[in-house]
Amino acid sequence: MASQEMRLKKAHVALLNYTDTALYSGVILMGKSSVEDKDITAYTDGVNKKYGRKFIEGLTDQELCGLVMHENLHVAFKHIQRFTKEFKAEPHLVNVAADYVVNDVIKQLNPNIVKLPDDALYDAKFHNWSVREVYNYLKQKQKEQQDKKSKGESTGSGLNGNGQPDVSDMKTLDDHDFENAQTMSPEQVAEQASKIDNAIRQGSLLAGRLGAKIPRTIQDLLTPKVNWREVLREFISSATRGSDEYTWRRFNKRLMVNDIYMPSIENESMGELIVAIDTSGSIGSVELTEFATELVTICEVSSPSKVRVLWWDTEVHSMQVFEPSQYNAIASLLKPEGGGGTHVSSVSEYINKHKIQTEAVIVFTDGYVEDDIKWNITSPTLWLITQRSNFPTTYGKVIRKED
Repeated sequence: MASQEMRLKKAHVALLNYTDTALYSGVILMGKSSVEDKDITAYTDGVNKKYGRKFIEGLTDQELCGLVMHENLHVAFKHIQRFTKEFKAEPHLVNVAADYVVNDVIKQLNPNIVKLPDDALYDAKFHNWSVREVYNYLKQKQKEQQDKKSKGESTGSGLNGNGQPDVSDMKTLDDHDFENAQTMSPEQVAEQASKIDNAIRQGSLLAGRLGAKIPRTIQDLLTPKVNWREVLREFISSATRGSDEYTWRRFNKRLMVNDIYMPSIENESMGELIVAIDTSGSIGSVELTEFATELVTICEVSSPSKVRVLWWDTEVHSMQVFEPSQYNAIASLLKPEGGGGTHVSSVSEYINKHKIQTEAVIVFTDGYVEDDIKWNITSPTLWLITQRSNFPTTYGKVIRKED
């Protein structure tokens, strides 16, 4: 009988030679893959992969290939590096969400070559969902289940009534070392992520030659990211362009060296700014905290004379107005309202209804809004999207925030 180490090597060879998994060849060859005598199923720290000897002894060759793919997809999607904050807040939920995402990819592969082990988490509902989307959905479901339990009501037959266990009882296929990632420096995380990106790009070249289909989640990883803070600064600069004034109080220093005395340009601070923040049901506390952090950056970058924060889902529920003296503490002063559906056109309707004059509008949203957006605002608009890649607006500038 072949040793488990030999079976693991054969699984790697099979995946490297299979058209639909050749894409991950660079990632499979990254780090160290080993069989451990410890009482584990499988484990990854974001680069290295470990497999429990006793566990894989009970797997067929196809299921072992599925387990290997499971670990390497966690690596390819950079789940360990990208979701340390979520893990700190809700470790079980982020583990479950990550498993649903990678298992969805595996489920699309040929089961004669790659098959999910029994009891692996899978739900067709989550096809092509991101970890954040699944995480937010599960968090909402868990809250509903906990509310029912506190009232002594039945939670039914688990998630969606489909026979799966309650969210809190779901078992993941493997372990994820988020704790180790939390001790890494930003430079180490960036270096690790860069190596993974390079491995994916190398694998994509091979997969392209073999005619393999590249999943949407991998396409998103290969899409060049923008430095949204740079875009924000340019947006603010463009929005305030034209408000410059010439002043004789200070001479132009570049001309003074040639004994030419001309006025310098004095750039006035930005006027009033509207920041519209999505509080729909798909937005969780993690996203709202992130939005608050970015709002502080916006105040630092643009120095607006006033900031109006609009909290919206299907409608604008409330508005908070902040003066410059409050900007340092603005994150602690925010009071989100909402939590229902999503209708971003309501922001435009609100601004027009109340005749609010603004120099620019910045909208924070995950991007899952109506496709026929009615945006009747003449002020420059910047859309900061955290998830959806095909955001449906044709008005204003759209940037997708890096995870």
